[in-house]
Amino acid sequence: MPAPLMLVDAPSLYFRAYFGIPESAAVGPEGQPVNAVRGFLDMLASLVRTRRPGRMVCAMDHDWRPQWRVSLLPSYKAHRVAPEGGEVVPDTLSPQVPVILDVLDALGITTVGATGYEADDVLGTLSVTQPGPVEVVSGDRDLFQLVDDARRVRLLYIGRGVAKLADCDDAAVQARYGVPAARYADFAALRGDPSDGLPGVPGVGEKTAARLVDRHGDIAGVLAALDDPGAGFAPGLRAKLTAARDYLAVAPAVVRVALDVPLPALPTDLPAAPADPDRLLDLAERWNLAGAVRRLVDALANRAD
Repeated sequence: MPAPLMLVDAPSLYFRAYFGIPESAAVGPEGQPVNAVRGFLDMLASLVRTRRPGRMVCAMDHDWRPQWRVSLLPSYKAHRVAPEGGEVVPDTLSPQVPVILDVLDALGITTVGATGYEADDVLGTLSVTQPGPVEVVSGDRDLFQLVDDARRVRLLYIGRGVAKLADCDDAAVQARYGVPAARYADFAALRGDPSDGLPGVPGVGEKTAARLVDRHGDIAGVLAALDDPGAGFAPGLRAKLTAARDYLAVAPAVVRVALDVPLPALPTDLPAAPADPDRLLDLAERWNLAGAVRRLVDALANRAD
């Protein structure tokens, strides 16, 4: 059996690290905040210690709001667009992302993104193209749809932090939301998600969305049933769904993670020792990250024992 592959939603982790650690608690020699870097590295160290993966890839957002999704649903992440364009990102977080990439490169941990796609899409594609077992690490609920027991793909959901991650197989998704993982995207489109600018169907919450998916299979089935007078919809629910028909026609394609992103062949083996120890030492000293780097290096070495 291949060694477990850990697919890391890097933006999900470093945003959480940034907001979870005060800037004053982690600064470089010249006072620059490195809280996101330190927190990100400590999260990886914790994951390596507790899950002991043999392979790892960190996925990046090369396009956080792809035009093809916006064309289908203009409200998609619209509330997160900065006045001058681009994503609203704290001024002190943006400079830390290249540092994270530099440290990962010196460690020998693969990072990858793709033009026109989000990190979610990269993770989705790797989850179906790489041999299992696969553990996807993210705080993004949309990635519940990647869970696949047959392919041994699980989601390590860090909505409450890495220390309290939820290890989710299909039964866990079903218990949490009342739908199988394969139907999570349809469920999420019906329910909506304000954090992504998905309005959902007004008046349809999680329980109603789950019942609709359970009864009709997916949104295509829901829309087909709307045309059947004998489908058994309550008049109020039928009216809500009918009013949202145009939204429902495009929402599943927006919510579904792409599984066919063109990616190069990637090295996935997780190193037991840094690929470039001299450069790693230089980065650790330059950014005052010696403790965090040492914890991750030790975790990698101990995992390989």
